[in-house]
Amino acid sequence: MTLLLAPMEGLLDFVLRDVLTRVGGVDRCVSEFIRITGSLLPDKVFLRYVPELLNGSRTLAGVPVRAQLLGSDPVCMAENAARLAALGPEGIDLNFGCPAKVVNRHGGGAALLQEPERIAAVVAAVRRAVPAHLPVSAKMRLGFNDTLLMRECAQAMQDGGAAELVVHARTKADGYRPPAYWELIPQVRDAVRIPVVANGEIWTVEDAQRCRAVSGCDALMLGRGAVADPGLARAIRSADAGRAGSDIVQWADLLPQLATFWQLVCDGLEPRQRAGRLKQWLNLLRRRYPEAELAFEHVRTLTDQREITRWIDALQLQAQG
Repeated sequence: MTLLLAPMEGLLDFVLRDVLTRVGGVDRCVSEFIRITGSLLPDKVFLRYVPELLNGSRTLAGVPVRAQLLGSDPVCMAENAARLAALGPEGIDLNFGCPAKVVNRHGGGAALLQEPERIAAVVAAVRRAVPAHLPVSAKMRLGFNDTLLMRECAQAMQDGGAAELVVHARTKADGYRPPAYWELIPQVRDAVRIPVVANGEIWTVEDAQRCRAVSGCDALMLGRGAVADPGLARAIRSADAGRAGSDIVQWADLLPQLATFWQLVCDGLEPRQRAGRLKQWLNLLRRRYPEAELAFEHVRTLTDQREITRWIDALQLQAQG
């Protein structure tokens, strides 16, 4: 079984990748999308999104990170992919699933699911532009407004040279609203010969087991579920090995990671972003940990970095005592 950590703009960035891979259970990460428009990006932009490139394209815990590009112009995508490839990423992933209006309005992300021919052109251009040993993969939704072209889109990605396909089992029109339509993924699997990874609404071990059974996929991509429950990947692996419930990450286990997260946020992000990032993660952690509810309520009104640091230090001491 393969477990991937999803790219999530504004949430699952290099800071959370670092922390979640320290907790363990994840085989590979995909970066937030790097948007390609009409220019050749300088190295510093790729490094800002994927600082792991300076560490052999791995997190500090040693988990590989694949860099994701988003764009619709084959020439521009190819030129930027070649520049990115020179920095030594684990692979290059192509985003055909982002539902954001600002992205779709310019023909990127999920908007391309209306144009299988253009998808094939983008993938083929990137595949030709990067060294043969470098994997090129793609992520798609089931369609834009409907699922009529999902097989054709998947085939276009394969025909362009993608070696792996992640399917977020919703259309662009579905956004992030439950449910995810795992039952449609077998149609995509039947349309291609490359490995297919299932993604969408995997919050628990039970969700993961049902997703695998319904989709027929042995590989899963975890997104918000892994942010809300950092031990989810480990728990899925334990259940898969017949040891369900034997590897649970308790709140006390998570507190050192919370402190690491806050330190990374303070070191790597602008001051105005720091408190908000901590609150954002605590807000999602409330789904899994009752203790996170109390923590979120306490930190919700705090903005001073020193005060938050003191609170986190006290929280750890309390847990140790």
